[in-house]
Amino acid sequence: MKLAFKVDLSDKIIAITGGGGILMSEFAKILSASGAKVALLDINESAARLAAESINNEGGNAISVKCDCLDKESIKRAKNEITKAFGNVNMLINGAGGNNPKGTTDIEYMTKDITDKKTFFDLDSEGIKFVFNLNVLSAFLVTQVFAEDMVKSGSGNIINISSMNAFKPLTKIPAYSAAKAGVSNLTQWLAVHFAPCNIRVNAIAPGFFVTNQNKSLLFNEKGEATERTNKILTHTPLNRFGIVEDLAGTLLWLASDNASGFVTGVIIPVDGGFSAYSGV
Repeated sequence: MKLAFKVDLSDKIIAITGGGGILMSEFAKILSASGAKVALLDINESAARLAAESINNEGGNAISVKCDCLDKESIKRAKNEITKAFGNVNMLINGAGGNNPKGTTDIEYMTKDITDKKTFFDLDSEGIKFVFNLNVLSAFLVTQVFAEDMVKSGSGNIINISSMNAFKPLTKIPAYSAAKAGVSNLTQWLAVHFAPCNIRVNAIAPGFFVTNQNKSLLFNEKGEATERTNKILTHTPLNRFGIVEDLAGTLLWLASDNASGFVTGVIIPVDGGFSAYSGV
């Protein structure tokens, strides 16, 4: 990947949750290319390991760590492993998250004559809890564990991953939309709470990017765009999906204390204009 610019992150030891996923593994590559030591945390150990190996093969410095971000003891073990390998983490990216079919409806709109589709009334409370835990509780627990050393050192940087759903809830996915709104709110709360400790907390809110989790919703078995894809692109003024390079500049800007040292408590959309478009 050719970056538009570089910043010096050679003093950064960065923990990235969800590090085996498409976006977070690319984030790790971007940060490593700027000199950071990166630890990729994921419950899917093999995916994180492959991503770390790719970084190391390109001359970077990365490790993979198996971690269940909903288990505080697992997070503590991951932290200890990173500390032994690199030292204390001074930057955290809360990238773990996702949706669940049990928190998703089959239909966009409710009418009284719908009987054969999964509606709001059929949603599973366990599915809703799972989505909230995966997105909000994981960020809460991981921050609890890793921010403690940041408080002691008097500096740190935390970047959460929100979503366009936090600005404009999408049809069919009430749990994910509400959970990402929670991530944005938690970001602002943490920014205020940790400000006296010189810990900055911000969030990136990507628009529509093709990932393993949403690919089946955006394209059919033949690789053709679905109706949902057409709606998304119609409401995205730049008329395309995002690519990882579109997030790189914002990530590096937030990662650099020199570039964004007075920035905290903001949620930055990277969405091709989606959040600005009213539909008319």
